[in-house]
Amino acid sequence: MNSTQPVSGLLTGRLSALMFMQFFVWGAWNVTLGLVMQTVGVGSLIANAFSVGPIASIVGSFLLGMAAARFLSPKMLMVVLHLVGGVLLFILPTLLTPEHGASFVWLLLGYMILYMPTVGLANTIALKSFGERVDRFPFVRAFGTLGWIVAGLIIGWAGLSASPQIFQVAGVVSLALGLYSITLPNVQPDAPQGKSLVAEVFCTEAFGLMRNRSFLIFILCATLISIPLAMYYAYASPYVGAAGIENVGGTLAIGQMSELVFMFSMPFLYRRFGVKPLLLVGMIAWALRYALFAIGDGGAGIWAIYLGVALHGVCYDFFFVAGAIYTGTIATPKGVNAQAQGMLTLFTYGVGMLLGSQIGGLLYAQLPANATVADWHHLWWYPAIAAAVIALLFQFTFKNNRNEVQA
Repeated sequence: MNSTQPVSGLLTGRLSALMFMQFFVWGAWNVTLGLVMQTVGVGSLIANAFSVGPIASIVGSFLLGMAAARFLSPKMLMVVLHLVGGVLLFILPTLLTPEHGASFVWLLLGYMILYMPTVGLANTIALKSFGERVDRFPFVRAFGTLGWIVAGLIIGWAGLSASPQIFQVAGVVSLALGLYSITLPNVQPDAPQGKSLVAEVFCTEAFGLMRNRSFLIFILCATLISIPLAMYYAYASPYVGAAGIENVGGTLAIGQMSELVFMFSMPFLYRRFGVKPLLLVGMIAWALRYALFAIGDGGAGIWAIYLGVALHGVCYDFFFVAGAIYTGTIATPKGVNAQAQGMLTLFTYGVGMLLGSQIGGLLYAQLPANATVADWHHLWWYPAIAAAVIALLFQFTFKNNRNEVQA
C-alpha cells in the first residue's frame, strides 16, 4: 500500500471497534481490582494478582502471541482466545473470597495467559491492515482508550468499583469480541523465514532486531519503565480510595480521557518530532505523576492526585503508543511484525511489570493495615525516582536514525 493511498473509512471503523472492545475488557476489571481485593479481605494477594499479567505476558507471548501467530491467522487466534477467556471471566467472581483467594489468583493467571497475547495481536491486525499508513494507527488505538474510559465510567456509575461483578461486565464484552473477531480483516501470519523449528518457536528473527542498537536501548528502557508502571496499575485504586474519593473507577477514567486527547495528536507529533522526544517526554511524565501522588492528599492537596491521574495520557501515549509504531517500523521490513509486537509485550507487560508488581508488593506490605493518604506518600517516591533515572539513561544512550522511524 502506498503511503499516500487513502484508507477506507469502513476499515478504520472495523478496527476502531476492535480496539474499543479489546481494552474495554481489560479496563472493566483491571482498574479497581486492587480496591475489590482490599474490600473482600484479600488485600495481601494484590501483588500476586497483578503479577499474573506479567507472567502471562511472558508465557503467552511465546506460546500464542509470537509462535502461534507464525502458523495461525491472527484473527482466528483472537476468536478462540476471547471466547474461552470470556467464560473464565464469569467464573472468577465466585473465587474472590478469603477462602478461595489462592484459587482466584491461579485462575486469573490462566485467563491472562489467554488475554495478554491478544494485545499484540490486535496491534498486528491493525498495523498490517493499514500497510504503510501507520500514521492511522494512533487514531484507531484511541478507540481502545475510549473503551477503557467507558468501562471505568460504567463500573463507577453502577457502584461496582469495589465489587467482584467487574469480571462479569468484562466477560460479556469478551464473548462479544470473540464473535466480532470472525469479521476482522484476514491478515496473514508472518511469513516463515526458513529457520529451524526451534528458531521459529523462540522467535529468533524478532530477537535479532535487537542487533539494531537503538532498538536494543528502546527495549531495555521500555522494560525498565514498566517496573514503576506496574505500581500505578496495582495500587492507584486503593490510594485514591484512601484519599476519600468515592467514585474510584470514574476518577481513574480521567487518565484515559487525557490519553484519548493525546492519542489523536500522535500522528502529527510522531511525524514532526520523531520517536526519541516522544519517548523521553513519556518517561518524564511518569516521574512527575508519582511525585504528584507523593504530595497529594484528600484535602487541599487533592489537586495533585487529580493532576497525577490526568497525566496518564502523556505517560502512556508518548511511550507505549509511540513505541508500538517504532517497533512496527523496525520489524516490518524484516517481515516479523507480529513477533516483534509480541516481544514488546513480553518485555513491557511481562518482565517489567512482573518486577514492578513484586517490588510494589514489598512496599505495600510496609503500609499499616488502615493506611491513610499520608502513609502512602513514601511508597510513591520510589517509582518517581526510578522513572527519572530511566529517563536520564534513555536521554544519554538512545541515538536513533530519525529517518528510520518516520511514519
